[in-house]
Amino acid sequence: MAPTLRRVTAMAPLHLEVLAGAGALDRPVRWVAVSELEDPTPFLEGGELVLTTGMRLTGAGAAAYVSRLVARGAAGLGFGVGLGHDAVPPELLEAAAAAGLPLLEVPRDTPFIAIGKAVSELLAAEQYEEIRRAFAAQGRLTRAALRREGTAAVIGRLAKEIGGWALLLDDSGAVRHAAGREGEQGWAEAAARALEPELTRLRGAPSLASLALSTPGEHVVVQPLGRRGFFAVGSARPFSPIAHTVVNAAGSLLTLALEQGREQRAAAARARTAVLRLLLAGQAEAAAETLEALGGRLPREPVSVLACETADADALAEALPCFTAPWEDLLVALVPEEEADRHAARAARHGRVGVSAPGVVLGPPPGGEPRGTGLSTGLDQARRALVSAAPVARFADLAGQGLLSLIDPAAAASFAAALLAPLREYGSRADLVESLRAYLASNGHWDAAAQRLGVHRHTLRYRMRRVAELLGRDLDDPAARAELWIALCL
Repeated sequence: MAPTLRRVTAMAPLHLEVLAGAGALDRPVRWVAVSELEDPTPFLEGGELVLTTGMRLTGAGAAAYVSRLVARGAAGLGFGVGLGHDAVPPELLEAAAAAGLPLLEVPRDTPFIAIGKAVSELLAAEQYEEIRRAFAAQGRLTRAALRREGTAAVIGRLAKEIGGWALLLDDSGAVRHAAGREGEQGWAEAAARALEPELTRLRGAPSLASLALSTPGEHVVVQPLGRRGFFAVGSARPFSPIAHTVVNAAGSLLTLALEQGREQRAAAARARTAVLRLLLAGQAEAAAETLEALGGRLPREPVSVLACETADADALAEALPCFTAPWEDLLVALVPEEEADRHAARAARHGRVGVSAPGVVLGPPPGGEPRGTGLSTGLDQARRALVSAAPVARFADLAGQGLLSLIDPAAAASFAAALLAPLREYGSRADLVESLRAYLASNGHWDAAAQRLGVHRHTLRYRMRRVAELLGRDLDDPAARAELWIALCL
């Protein structure tokens, strides 16, 4: 920040006296310009302290001279006495007072170059202080990045450094971490929704390094983080150069943390998948020991199983404070059954979620007697529920699932595969299986099903005619619909 006129006039060695405009001494001085021209404004940028001896200045031209300086945005006028004028001309003093332009009397013994050097030194000191503050802020951000919380700690530190808020978003725009407005409910999600148009612009223009938005009450900067997502910061004040430096430093740290952590997260995810495989094989004790070696613990029983469909499994796993593991094309979460609703709601911010019935156990008791629903069954229930999720579905709420549990799994799966085979083998690019699933899940309502698929209803009608032809079944027949729905669930 540039020094003010008040600070310049307070420098005793300069012996400057304020004759007019004392109420405007807090104006910043960005440079000192010496000129004896009648109109120096073509050579000014604004913010200068103009110094003159009034060599060509007449009383009649004083008002016009002051008016031009004010229009150009000069910080003030310093008038040197003892050369062309023994005192400041009264016409100039009157014009400056009327315009509110600070007018300083410069004594004969104070050379103009001394004022220029003083202001230059103040500017250099201010710049050094800004650089020092920027380095200090970068140091605090770096220390935050080294903490166990990683990216979350960087976002929290960044919000404090800029005196505003900060968001870390995944590639879809979902909130991963937020800081700065903890007392407000739902502010992070609302801010993320408001930024969706800007995220779309950044996705469509990889050459854009950042976007800046300004409204009367808020200033926002959004930056992409490679292919790993975005981060955004906001403040009630415009961002200063030092604030931009801090924001850019945070962007570099976040990008590095996300890229470096990718391999570690992938390795940890593979280990958790191995733990889940042990649980499904009935080896709960070995699974618990393996997970403890990784620094984790299995949830207390009984549990609920969440089958999550998401575009960013890393972000979802980070958002769920429970055991998670990739499984085929899903992310599976095991949570205490009393916390299932809370975890499902959090997971739904990142995609679709199917929730098993409660009462799932992770392994047999020492005696080997069954004591509840096994994990394999719970996972199957969660996957069946996921079929109808919009964005959350619970197995216990699905009609007819009790009947499905009575069917022999192997025989039912074989029947379902044979029934749907003509659709899977169809050579068109259209996914007829998913189109049929959406159509049946929407109870045959064309508009709802088409909207779920993101296609036009006429396209869906064409696909359903093709399904009927390939399967040799009338989709208006309730019995055919029921059979196909069961096949899809299986």
